[in-house]
Amino acid sequence: MSKPLLDVHDLRVTFQIRSQGDLPWTSPRPLHAVNGIDFTLNPGETLGVVGESGCGKSTLARALIGLAPATGRAEWIDGKDLLGLSPRQMMRYRSDIQMVFQDPLASLNPRMTVGQIIAEPLKTHHPGLSSAEVKERVKAMMGKVGLLPNQINRYPHEFSGGQCQRIGIARALIVEPKLIICDEPVSALDVSIQAQVINLLIRLQRELGLALVFIAHDLSVVKHISDRVMVLYLGKVMEIASSDDLYAAPQHPYTQALLSAVPVPDPQHDPATSVVPLSGDLPSPMSPPSGCVFRTRCPRAQPRCAAEVPVLGGDGDHKCACHFPGPLTDEEIARARAAEAA
Repeated sequence: MSKPLLDVHDLRVTFQIRSQGDLPWTSPRPLHAVNGIDFTLNPGETLGVVGESGCGKSTLARALIGLAPATGRAEWIDGKDLLGLSPRQMMRYRSDIQMVFQDPLASLNPRMTVGQIIAEPLKTHHPGLSSAEVKERVKAMMGKVGLLPNQINRYPHEFSGGQCQRIGIARALIVEPKLIICDEPVSALDVSIQAQVINLLIRLQRELGLALVFIAHDLSVVKHISDRVMVLYLGKVMEIASSDDLYAAPQHPYTQALLSAVPVPDPQHDPATSVVPLSGDLPSPMSPPSGCVFRTRCPRAQPRCAAEVPVLGGDGDHKCACHFPGPLTDEEIARARAAEAA
């Protein structure tokens, strides 16, 4: 096998919280937004990252690109640990790792034209290019992402949400990166526009040999684009496997609950017979449960789950952090529904 493009070990992001609302605390309290994540990413591969809001998906993305303070190790293909680099040293890798943000309009400078926005990283990383060469590359990239080159002097507010996201993608691709981190790039778009942007990313990935870290809430979108999927909960990995394996045979109760909630386009389908409800709310990351962090909402929880932290393991490439993995029984599903009703 080829060497991984990115090899991440024990990635942790901790924020020191000094107050809650208007009440200051005498000393800062730690919030473990990302808590010991391991994964690898191969060249040209797409890793989908899913989980509820507040589970650490966006923080993970920001840590990988150096926008959030992190510890652990993130080894690039050349052997360098990205987390151990200074800001000046990290500049060398900025052109290799780019990001597409969630809100397409908010991520674009309203005072700059589309041409200036797309050209900015090119001028930063390739200052020797002439103005004519920069303009030529910008127009070529605009055509590649489905924008008209004659729109180069327009401003972001003159474009739709889907077009603004194409501008963001063009800005990320202009420096020919090896990895693009997509932080929920379609969640703010209409469903029909989502499909266009997803298909655009798939086409560009095949043409340019890109690797993607694709973060999303919509599991049907993640299934469509991802080679492997990683499920997060309270900053920890619950399950990671190939897309086909995870969707066909999820092993963790949390993954099963997420997948069962995906709408099925079948008028004869009765969701009440298949949905595994999640009881209760997501615990505060300021004080996560002992042992398995999912145990307070798990229909299979036993005393061992409170006493021991489950290790991410399993057969082959399908790994699960659960003491009792496997499909839920009818009795466990009934117990989950009763807990939700209560």
